[in-house]
Amino acid sequence: MPSEKPFEAPFEEGLGEALRRTGETFAPPDRAALVDAGLTRGRRRVARRRTAVVTGSALALAAVGLGGAYGGGLLGGEQGGGRGGETSLAAPDPARTGPARTDSTRTAPAPGTDAELIAILTGLLPGGELKNPTTSGSDGGPAFRSVRGVFDDGKGDAEISVGLTRAAGTEAEQQVTCPDKVFTGQASCAESELADGSRLMVFQGYEYPDRREDTKNWRAVLLTSDGFLVDASEYNAPAEKGAQVSRADPPLDPAQLKALVTSDAWRAPLNELPTRPSTPPADGGPGPSADADGVHIRDTLVSLLPAGLDVTGEGGQEGFVYLVVDDGKGPSYVQINVQPGMSDVAEELFTGATTLPDGTLLKTKKSAGDKGVGGVKMWTADTLRPDGLRVVVSAFNAADQVTPATRENPALSMKQLTAIATSQRWLTRP
Repeated sequence: MPSEKPFEAPFEEGLGEALRRTGETFAPPDRAALVDAGLTRGRRRVARRRTAVVTGSALALAAVGLGGAYGGGLLGGEQGGGRGGETSLAAPDPARTGPARTDSTRTAPAPGTDAELIAILTGLLPGGELKNPTTSGSDGGPAFRSVRGVFDDGKGDAEISVGLTRAAGTEAEQQVTCPDKVFTGQASCAESELADGSRLMVFQGYEYPDRREDTKNWRAVLLTSDGFLVDASEYNAPAEKGAQVSRADPPLDPAQLKALVTSDAWRAPLNELPTRPSTPPADGGPGPSADADGVHIRDTLVSLLPAGLDVTGEGGQEGFVYLVVDDGKGPSYVQINVQPGMSDVAEELFTGATTLPDGTLLKTKKSAGDKGVGGVKMWTADTLRPDGLRVVVSAFNAADQVTPATRENPALSMKQLTAIATSQRWLTRP
């Protein structure tokens, strides 16, 4: 399931940073349970804020930032990765517990870091130096561990990171599912199933699909058959964001990325991760049923489209759906978010809104697309009902958000968008 993000603030930025701050502030007795609960609640809060901004990013990778819980990950080469004699985490060899090679060096880690993870990552990298290594998640035994550093192989500094966690149901499946190309532009992605049933995804793209920066992001994620996620991410710059590109491509090719995440060297730290609770704590927030069902949203949206529009593409997930429609004048991307419990954004987002007879707040806006692509227009109708149900729908004059305009205006007028957002059909939810 396609999993950047229904609207604005990149998912891994917001949620990863939120979880980092939370983890640094509290030291509860059961941190693993708190991380799981925070993950559920955090995803929804980030989704709310993301939708609240209403700038039109669409969910591309359902991954928690590496500094938070899951690492980021996606990509696919041939099994074995070109490292002679290295065993695979997908089919673990009990005799192997350490890194496969030691021809890389590292600078001394900061006090309190996870030396085991730093040693493993260093040993698995090709010749070079891992500079400024840092780790997270080791204090108190939370449900994740991660390591990152700047790898210098003499061809330009490049950030590289690996995250370890226990898999968690559908969240894990999303991690090894390629994102929809509507959201990733020219990115390349491959999924594969290994001999033991483990699943691998390898992704080669850019940190920003709209190419606002030239930073490339190559990632590999392994979902092992016994329920672990190993997630590696690398860049062609010394930092994920805000740093000058230092080389043409990240240092590891797809086969090397695959070898990195499938190495049996990760087996020991993975086995040390605490098990997840069978049921989330009471403070974990609402479960998936709190989000509007994606199928219902899709069917309702299609039923509300004006006559003369053909649906040529579609996708989405909980609470979010997109369609590509065409009226004979060119494709037009349409997206909608339906989220209950959004009363808390009224003052933030609906100041100056029109109040309809039933108490619904309505705001409309015409703007340029938020991806910086020249000529792209984004028209939005945003509503908040008295019971807190928010329905926000946008249409673009392009087939997606990362390619040039395909027509003069979006296929839906502002009047039509408003009619969709204010329809009483959204009040009937499964």
